[in-house]
Parts: sequence; structure tokens; C-alpha cells
Amino acid sequence: MMKWYRALRGLSGAAHRALPLRQAVLHRCGFSTSAAARKDFFQDLESQFKAFREKAAAAMPGSDWSPIQVTKGLPPERADIVIVGGGVMGWSVAYWLKKKEKVRDGVRVLVVEKDPTYSQASSVLSCGGIRQQFSLKENILLSLASADFLKNINDHLGVVNEDPVDLQFNHSGYLFLASQDVAPIMEENYTIQRDLGAKVMLLSPTQLKDRFPWINTDGIALASYGLENEGWFDPWTLLNAFRCKAMSMGVYQCFGEVTGFRCSSQKAETTDGDFVNIKRIKYVDVRMPNSLEYQPVECAVVVNAAGASSGKIADMLGIGQGPEQTMAGIRLPVEPRKRFVYVVHCPDGPGLECPFLIDCSGFFLRREGLGGNYITGMSPEETEEPDVSNLDVDHDFFHDKVWPLLCHRLPPFECLKVSGAWAGYYDYNTFDQNAIVGTHPLVNNMFFVTGFSGHGLQQSPAVGRAVVELILDGGFQTIDLSAFDFKRILYHEPILERNIV
Repeated sequence: MMKWYRALRGLSGAAHRALPLRQAVLHRCGFSTSAAARKDFFQDLESQFKAFREKAAAAMPGSDWSPIQVTKGLPPERADIVIVGGGVMGWSVAYWLKKKEKVRDGVRVLVVEKDPTYSQASSVLSCGGIRQQFSLKENILLSLASADFLKNINDHLGVVNEDPVDLQFNHSGYLFLASQDVAPIMEENYTIQRDLGAKVMLLSPTQLKDRFPWINTDGIALASYGLENEGWFDPWTLLNAFRCKAMSMGVYQCFGEVTGFRCSSQKAETTDGDFVNIKRIKYVDVRMPNSLEYQPVECAVVVNAAGASSGKIADMLGIGQGPEQTMAGIRLPVEPRKRFVYVVHCPDGPGLECPFLIDCSGFFLRREGLGGNYITGMSPEETEEPDVSNLDVDHDFFHDKVWPLLCHRLPPFECLKVSGAWAGYYDYNTFDQNAIVGTHPLVNNMFFVTGFSGHGLQQSPAVGRAVVELILDGGFQTIDLSAFDFKRILYHEPILERNIV
């Protein structure tokens, strides 16, 4: 090896000793043999020899040079926990896993996200609202805990030598309007919310008009208004804050698509005498973007935080593909549902006095910035769900469905201009529109955290902590989310929100 290396070093001297011969060759070939031309030629030749010598030296033992091209961004070959989905829920779980680990780097966590631009991420495309005005105890407690987290976000997600996190948290509250038919339900919800610590108040139509004179109170029997811990914030800032903090704590990030799982399985007998296959995930196959190349990642636990795609991830494991009316034949009931958000400019609108308004007819409205801009929209009827193959916006939906209701309740919005619009996906739980948190009985090391149907962003700090408690501690420690377990789907026992948005 050393003789070969010394021979390479000697090439430069040999080149200069062969100068007369090269001059003759250049002359016969018609090239100039002037001093300047010869100097340029041999300087170029010497630079090529120098580059070759450096490359040869780099290939010597002890060098990190390799003739094999390594694809950038490949995930590690092994991780303790693989999180499928790099939205706000996935990164929240990653953060809490590192927060609760006993020893630095004691838990190796990998987050896999298929969309490196986040252009279709539900987290980023949401309206950023947070409220405690639910009817279920679990949802109220989750949003209370998350609001406290957000108010003190730099205590949790601040990174040394980085700018403080500014969520742009606007505490303008939620305002729900109820017709005579649902006013009794609103009163019952109010009692539950107050008992659990939420700061809300009820308003009669007269009180509502006094406080918000720009609202037409026709048909309104009662209103509920959030006084604390409600409003809206910037979704991208929260997602990025979770991501940056988790990565600073040692979480691995990979942009790629999960294409399959490799599992072991064993037969087990149920109490009814039926035999089922219990699977355990051993490897997650991750395909790199715009490539056929993939990397199998060995792991102990998988977290399905894929949002609107979580049903597809479950399908890869054969969940729901068994015989009907059996445990193996029940799918994860989560699918994408498209929702439109319209940006409107109304110079005569309520301005700073505008809360996050939810009308009894179904439309919502909140302020967007300080320039007379607002965002609005509503969910379509079940029979009119839009195509989810793309994120195109249906502008007729605003003119035909939203605007008439908006003008009736808020007369200043008869004069407005639609200045923009976008669409995003809900991870819609078709069973009961509530979260699914926990494992599947037939896949004992995949944890679901999905199906929030529009309120995942606001609950992500508390839900992430709860899931990590389930993984590391074996049970919920702070907020009991047992009601959200997959078993309710097996037993056909939905838990429904009243006045759901």
C-alpha cells in the first residue's frame, strides 16, 4: 500500500521530467507551445494530480471516505419507539417520551413524517382554537391542562440559545349560541364545565345583546361564553416548538413514508372459544421520498399518530380485514374529512370584540389579525361530504351555505369580500367523533392516538403526556382516558359529545 502511495506522489516529478516529449506531442497536434500555454496546461495537469492524491489519501485506513453513496435522511436501523406521523400530536408524544425518560438517551425515539413541507398537515391547516366548552369530562380536562401548558409554553418548550416561543395566544374566548331546543343541554354542559374548573358564564339574549351588540339574537335562547383559557393561537408555531424541543432532547426525525410492518404472531383463544392471531410489530418499513429505497427500522413500540391517514396505517397490519362481526373484522374507524376555511374582509365587523363564535346553525367565525379580516366556515351535511382526494376549495359552498347564515346572525357581514380560502383534513372518527387512545387487542405494541375529529391540536400537550404514561408507566397517571380506548368500538359503546363542533 505504501509503495503504491509513494508512486502516486512521484507522478508529479515524472510529469515535469517528460516535458520535452510533451512539447513535441503538443506541437504535432497543432497546439501552441508558447510558454504561457505550456504553463496553463501543466498547472491544470498538476491540479488534477493533486486532487487524485488527496482522494487516494482519503481512501487509506482510518479515513471516513467511502465509495458507496449513502442516501441522506435514512432513519436509524433501530429505535425503541417509532412514531408514525410528524404532526403536532406525534411531536407531543416524542417530547413527553424524552421528558419522562429516566436516563439521557435512555429511550431512542424516531418520528416519521411523509410530508416534509407540511403543506397538507392537519395541524398547520387548522383554525388554532382552544376551548373547554365540551360535555365530556375527559375533553374538558384535556383542554384545561393543555391551556395551562400553552400559557407557560417557554417553561416546557423553550430551547437554550433560541428565541422564546411566541404562540400569539389570543384569549378572546369561545361564544356558543344555543336555540331553544338545545338550551337545556347547554345548561347541563355549563354545570359540568364549572365543576371541573372551567371559567365560563351563561348569557341570556338580553345580556348577549348588551355585551355583543353586533349579534342578531333572533332565535337565540341562551349563550355560553369562555372567560379564561379559551381563544386561538398559531398552529405552526406550536408544532415547530414541539419539534425543535424534542429534537434538542435527542429525538430522531425522518421524512419518509411508512409502507408496511413486519410482525411476529401467535394464536390465542378468546373467552368465547375463538382463536385469534396476536401480532407484535418487529420492523417498520420506511420508504424515502421520491424513491423506491426503503429502510426497515427495528423497534419495540409503534405509535400511530398519522392523523387522517391513521386508518390506512392500521389497514397495513390487517386490522379490520378479518371476518365480519369478529374482533379481527373491526377497522380503526378513522378517515380523512375535508373542511373549508374562508378568509373574509369586513371593514364594519366587530374587530377586537370578536370572540371565537359558534352559531347554533353550525357556522363559526373568528378574527384574523387586526385589519378587518376574519375566518369562517362550517361542516357540511353527512350526505354532502366533499371529495378528499385533493385539497381544492369549493367556493360555492361559502356563497350557498355559509354566507346566508353569517349575514342573518351578523348583519355587518352582508358587506364583505372573500380574500382567501384553504382546506384541511380532519382525522374523523366515524364511530363517535372522539379520540381513540390506547392499543388494539390484536396488535399489542401499537398505540393509537387519533380520531380527534377537529380538536386534536388544542389537546395535543395533554394527550401526548397521557399516551406516554400509558407506554412507560403502564397506565394513565394525570388524566384518565380509559373511556377513549379502542374497546368501546369493539363493544359498540360510543361516547358522544353534545354540541360538538
